[in-house]
Formats: sequence, C-alpha cells, structure tokens
Amino acid sequence: MRVLVVGGGGREHALVWKLAQSSQVQEIFCAPGNAGIASLARCIPIEAEEKEKLLDFASSQKIQLTVVGPEAPLLDGLTDLFRENGLAVFGPSGAGALLEGSKIWAKDFMVRNGIPTAAFKVFSSPGDAFRYLQEASYPLVVKADGLAAGKGVVVAQDYREAALAVERIMEKKEFGASAGEKIVVEEFLEGEEISVFAVTDGSSYVVFPAAQDHKAVFEGDIGPNTGGMGAYSPPPVLTSDLADEVNKQIFEAVLAGFQAEGIDYRGVIYGGLILTSKGLKVLEFNARFGDPETQVLLPRLQSDLFPILYHAATGNLSSLAPPVWYNDAAVCVVMASGGYPGKYEKNKKISGLEKAGEVENTFVFHAGTALEDDRIVTAGGRVLNLTAWDLSLADAVKRAYSLTKIITFEGVHYRRDIAYRALHP
Repeated sequence: MRVLVVGGGGREHALVWKLAQSSQVQEIFCAPGNAGIASLARCIPIEAEEKEKLLDFASSQKIQLTVVGPEAPLLDGLTDLFRENGLAVFGPSGAGALLEGSKIWAKDFMVRNGIPTAAFKVFSSPGDAFRYLQEASYPLVVKADGLAAGKGVVVAQDYREAALAVERIMEKKEFGASAGEKIVVEEFLEGEEISVFAVTDGSSYVVFPAAQDHKAVFEGDIGPNTGGMGAYSPPPVLTSDLADEVNKQIFEAVLAGFQAEGIDYRGVIYGGLILTSKGLKVLEFNARFGDPETQVLLPRLQSDLFPILYHAATGNLSSLAPPVWYNDAAVCVVMASGGYPGKYEKNKKISGLEKAGEVENTFVFHAGTALEDDRIVTAGGRVLNLTAWDLSLADAVKRAYSLTKIITFEGVHYRRDIAYRALHP
C-alpha cells in the first residue's frame, strides 16, 4: 500500500514511524513532513492546508490511504474533498471536525446527547462578557471558540484575569480572528485530567489506551497553556471500571449523536476528560490524534497500525480483531524553543541526535525541525519529543530524561516533572 500522511509535527512523525513498521505498507509520503520524518518517508513540499494540491498528488501517485494529522485541514473539509473523489482517507468530515473546531458547537452537541460537561455560557460581545464576569464566581474558565493550537484556554482566578483573557481573545484576536469571534465561559472543574482515544468508522470503534498530558509550560502546571509539554501512558487514575464508564458515557454517546445528525466521522474521537468529585466530565473534544499523546500511545501498540486506520477509513472496522498492546509504560518529554508559547527564535543547531538514537527503548520524534546545509535546526516552538518506554513508569521517565543530557540546542526549554502526578500522588 502507498500511504500519505498529512502534517509535519511530532504526531505525524509518530504515525509515519509506526506505519513504516507495517508489512502492508510499501511506501510512505508525508506533506510537508520535517527533518526527522524525512528518514522514514518521502517528504512532499505541500502544506497541510493546500487541499487541492494534496488531492492532485494523492490521485496522481495512486495513494491508497491518506492519514490527516492536524485539525485545521480537517475543519477545512480535506477529507470531504478526498472522499468525493473516491480516495480512502482517515479523518472526520468537516462537519464532524466541528467537534474540535468550535467549542460552542461541541458544548451544544454534548448537551443534546447527554454527555456530561461543565456548565457554560456563550458570548459574542466583549461588553456582555465583561458584565457577566463582574458578577461571576471564581475560578472559572474562558475559552476561545475556534482553533487556537491548544492555547486558547485560560483558567481565571479573579475578574482581572478573566477580563484580560476576554481582551486577548475577542479584542486583540491573539489566537486568531475566527477563534475570537465568540467565547465560552464555563465553570471550573477540579480533578485529575486524562486523555482518552477511540478510532471509529462511524459505527464501530476501537479504544486506545489513555494518556495524560502536561499543557502548562512550567513545572507544577504553572504558566500559560501550550500545545503540550509532555505526556505519559497509562495514567493509573483510569481504572477498568472508569474505562467502561468512558466507553458508555462518552464514545457510544458521541457516535449515537453523529449517527442521529447524519455526520460522517471516520477518524479519532479524542476526549479530554476530568475525574471530579461528582463524576466523569468532558472538558473538550478533539477530532484527531493528540500531540504529544500519540508519541506515547504508538510505542505501546503491538498490533499493526495500518489495518486499524485503513478499515476505519473504509467503514469496515468491525472486521478487525481488537488491537494488542504492550504492558510497557511510555513517556514523552517535549524539548521546546526558549520563549515558547510566546515569541521564540528559529534556526538553532541541534546537537546529539545521532548519539541519542543509540539509547535502547527510546525514539526522538521531530516536531519543529528543518534541514539546513546538512544540519538539523529548530523550526518551531515545540522542537523534539523525547520518547521512552519501559516496564515501569519510573524507569521510562528516567530513560526519557537521559536523552536531555545528550541532545541540546541554544535556548532549549523542557519541563522536568513529566508524569509527576502518577509518580508522586
């Protein structure tokens, strides 16, 4: 099979890495890819948002499965275009991608389908939001409505912080024009967060293990949210009883809602959940594999990834045997550029990658890298995903952090407490 992976981050590197291990995959292309992906796939200079060019490439190259990694092309209807032209593609339709693309649509969808979530209010006017916030109880959460690269969520402890969030989102449009047209203000939920994943063909679904990510930029979950500073799997807080509850209350309810509303959804349902004193609730949904969660899930997958994605894309997932998973724990530490998630510099030379590749049970997934004059340099906020796996979580953590002593670049920043909730409850 000839496979095209759309995207160029750490998640896409992990997908390419796992697909390259399949006996059913003969050739992999990646658009646009990155410096790390280039060692496993043929990188094509087409951006993820250039859907007509992607269609032309997939058609001319007789691509038999396209896997869409990022959320923006999903929301823009890339999969709809491919399916209209008879191409197998893994990823929900544009209508299905609203589950992530609009916080307001997702909250209304959850209410319609009885999916537990935080109480909320929607505002399209900054003035109305400011007036509401003056009388509100704190802490509370302010969310940009549209895509904001995982950064459009602010937990406000008081009116000043909430008002500043509204100003940044709605007036200054710091997270994008469309993301700032409306906001969601919702109650603050307290508890432990987990990320759960199911691959679906629209009727059947396959559950992946849970993970826990670390969104804040600094240790102890301090500072602004990022796209993710690290992750680990499995989180011990998700017991087998809770996992059954997730399947019934979340995945089955979401699929029933899609079917009732005629939404074509062939891809990943990613639930960001929180375990509160009042039970399980959904913080948000994403319409694609998580980043950096994918980097800790795929090393734990013993089965071939390709048939799972292909049968989901072609509507035949129920014919597959359940996937088999390793018992190992996996950890990912994100190496970021100094200043991220704010302003940061690029083109910093990365040293130590070759030596790091010699460390057993580890892999360095590239997120924001580029090849420049035969050397690999930084090209994004999140640069590298240092991933390791071992029988125990503590050993996996040690193994992942051992790579930070080998790899370096100017201004590097990473959190030193990934998986702390599990190791030091």
